[in-house]
Amino acid sequence: MLYRVIADTAMIVHAGFLVYLTVGGFLAWRPKWHWAIWPHLATAAYGLGIVVIGWDCPLTHLENWAREHAGQERLPSTGFIDHYITGVVYPADHLLTAQLAVAATVLVSWAGFAVLNKRRRKIRA
Repeated sequence: MLYRVIADTAMIVHAGFLVYLTVGGFLAWRPKWHWAIWPHLATAAYGLGIVVIGWDCPLTHLENWAREHAGQERLPSTGFIDHYITGVVYPADHLLTAQLAVAATVLVSWAGFAVLNKRRRKIRA
């Protein structure tokens, strides 16, 4: 039972990571949350490394380890996104489109942060 809880928790944290990766930059738009851009930059860099370079995701390893110990099937070798999201949230043949949409959302959040930050600095000056 404990291993299944660990696996399910890893799955939920993984989903949270992806949500934060996609929309977390918008948190930095809040006036007192400008610091939130830094952890989002790190998250986006790591996410980009996973997609472009092929870095391993420790959450996938944790979930696989726990599922094996719970007597369940591991995630496919293609990982979390292919198992839980591709074909469910968007059609399987639109992976690149989904990746580009996430990248565009991240870039919009950063651009909005830059504009708002510049305005705030002008107001303070």
